[in-house]
Amino acid sequence: MENNKPKANGALVAALVIMTILAGVSSYLLYEQKEVGKNQEATIATRVEELATTRTRLDSISTALDAKIAEVKKLGGDISDLERVKADLERDKASLRKGQRISIAKYEAKIKQYEAYLVEKDTLIAQLKNENQVLATNNQTLTDANTTLQTEKQSLQDSVSNISTVNKDLSDKVTRAAALKAQNVRVFALNAKGKQRDATEDEVKAKRVDKLKVVYMLPENPLTKQEEKEVYVRVLDPSGAVVSDMANGSGTFQVNGQEQIYTVKQTVPFTNNNQNVELTYNRGSVPYKAGKYTIEFYSEGFRIGEGSFAIK
Repeated sequence: MENNKPKANGALVAALVIMTILAGVSSYLLYEQKEVGKNQEATIATRVEELATTRTRLDSISTALDAKIAEVKKLGGDISDLERVKADLERDKASLRKGQRISIAKYEAKIKQYEAYLVEKDTLIAQLKNENQVLATNNQTLTDANTTLQTEKQSLQDSVSNISTVNKDLSDKVTRAAALKAQNVRVFALNAKGKQRDATEDEVKAKRVDKLKVVYMLPENPLTKQEEKEVYVRVLDPSGAVVSDMANGSGTFQVNGQEQIYTVKQTVPFTNNNQNVELTYNRGSVPYKAGKYTIEFYSEGFRIGEGSFAIK
């Protein structure tokens, strides 16, 4: 029994040693596992941070591209290349979101290319702005020149209009000055037997008036052309109505753009030598009213004289 006791003690010691070794190994393995886990967590965290940073930078570039597209479009430049690059960028962003095997280094290189492209477009935009400014300046210069020309044109038109007005006024004055003048108007009443009485000086009985003979003088006028002139005569009765008979030589003519009725007209060969002119008017069987009559003379649109006579 005593011999077996040392053997039992030796086995116990051996077991303790083995257990100690196993505990040490377990502790070491657990420590190693923890260290590996820590390293993996650190790697994952770094990866996540890199992906987030990459997404943020791509989003920033996308926003910058949108701004460049809008600005170039506003400046009238070609945006097709910008839109192509924007499409490439959106594809890269989509790949990043899908979590496909991603090389951050590859994306870093692309981001640098995009950033370089943005810098290049900044230069292009500055050039477009400068060109637009030059165009705007040229347009303003042309606008100012056009305004000046329009002002000068209007001034010339006003001058021409003023000259035309002056010329018309002068022409009207010359035309008016060249018009005939009927002077020394006398009216004689003729009875059925041809006997005449001066109705200009004395009242003539209506029953003794068969015809009217009108005598007047056309004075010399160096401005008046010697040619045949149409003279229109209007006889106005005491009420102001025109004595007329369309079947007996009366008609209408224009005075100052208005139509007027005349009693009788005659064609006078103007000789420019203070010539005396006479005409005879036969009213027919219609008797003359008692009162004062006015006789007016017109030629070439002007009133050239007047006279009067009386009937009782």
